[in-house]
Amino acid sequence: MSGTGYALKFISGKYQGGEFPLKSDKQVVIGRSSELDMVLVEDMVSRKHAKISVGAGKITIEDLGSTNGTFVNGEKVQQSRLKEGDRILIGTSILKLVRQGANEPELDEAQVKRRLEEVAANQSQKQTRTAMTGKLEEVPLPDLLQLFHTSKKNGVLVVTNDHEAKIYLRQGKVYYASIDDNHELGPQKSFNRIITWETGDFELRPPDNQEFMVELDSSTEALLMDALRQLDEMKRIQTQLPPVTSSLTLTMPMTAPLRDLQPDELDVLQLVHNFGSFQGAIDHSEKDDLVVAEAIAKLVQKGYVRGG
Repeated sequence: MSGTGYALKFISGKYQGGEFPLKSDKQVVIGRSSELDMVLVEDMVSRKHAKISVGAGKITIEDLGSTNGTFVNGEKVQQSRLKEGDRILIGTSILKLVRQGANEPELDEAQVKRRLEEVAANQSQKQTRTAMTGKLEEVPLPDLLQLFHTSKKNGVLVVTNDHEAKIYLRQGKVYYASIDDNHELGPQKSFNRIITWETGDFELRPPDNQEFMVELDSSTEALLMDALRQLDEMKRIQTQLPPVTSSLTLTMPMTAPLRDLQPDELDVLQLVHNFGSFQGAIDHSEKDDLVVAEAIAKLVQKGYVRGG
């Protein structure tokens, strides 16, 4: 891979939305010091933090003994070869190696820096300089949490689309989650639902000293694996389910015998009777959304429940 046609795109941080083109047989030194190629002025970036080298048909990144480390795709690295799509975390900046358009004009170093400063000026009007923001379309939530986990970030990750989700981090570990500050749903179910979000804006805010009655005790990796497993299973049974917004009623008359139902199915049948909707059933059940959805699929198939 040569440097020609590739760039580092900022998908989070001071220069979010800007690009830094890479040139063949050229090194890019990144750090806080003002004389470097890419200057990132923030506490978590060392004076000389990392170096990206282009040449011999490859692009590599090397950490220069930084205090807080250099991360590629969620892994802390000393040296690593980069490929298109790789995400690099340095301080609060996430950079993605992207292919440039064929018609992109070639800029000199002064023009590149001027463009980035224009991006930074626009960004500073929208956010505090230390805020870490971006879009899920650029960096999926599981990848983002893996980056935060490896780099041991503290704070509250706020994700907004039609709703507002909060994921609380302590040394990179997820210890609580909520949607629209609804604590009745519980942190586990909230986290599993948030992971399904594919669009929206994110911002890593400073740590919150709010205390919760229940905290998540699984590792971030375990939480992500379970949430992604449930997401895959939910997609598998999607065609068997009514829309989550639909009303549900018990079939009348009910000819299928109740004694044939499993305990989980009986519990969900009662929830359908009490709340009259798919959403009501999954919100008020103590079981995972997947367990409730599977039960509803079986209840509809066997003739106990019908969608409105």
